[in-house]
Amino acid sequence: MDRAEQAAQLFLRGYNCAQAVAVAFSDLTGLSPELSAKMASSFGGGMGRLREVCGAVSGMLLVTSLLYGYDRPEDDQGKKELYKLVQSLAEQFRQKNGSIICRELLKNPPSDPNPSPRTEEYYRQRPCAAMVYTAAQILDAYIAEHPVEGE
Repeated sequence: MDRAEQAAQLFLRGYNCAQAVAVAFSDLTGLSPELSAKMASSFGGGMGRLREVCGAVSGMLLVTSLLYGYDRPEDDQGKKELYKLVQSLAEQFRQKNGSIICRELLKNPPSDPNPSPRTEEYYRQRPCAAMVYTAAQILDAYIAEHPVEGE
């Protein structure tokens, strides 16, 4: 199973969008699946169900930072390269899905903090598994062309 399929399956098992992507790439980030899920947990529902940036995009960018990010505040070149990459990956997602904003992708769902029960109806109505699949696929393609140092 490739990472895109794995991410979609993780979402269907109950992980939020950001967690599903982060956990699918935990073999590359060096983080345990548990830590990956915990680190990404607040980004579900477009950041805590605020319906802002899609959790799948946030998960994709969280992994991007772990693999290609910079860690020194004075690293202006590293910052520039990372931000260029972030904008490119987000644009690829936008091109495939029409937006990177959760509320737009879900057609204005409620933004209260209460998680929706994960029922068959929930999964039937939401495009989230496809969003997670797409985000993981975009990142996997980038990684294939730009191997991470040490891999």
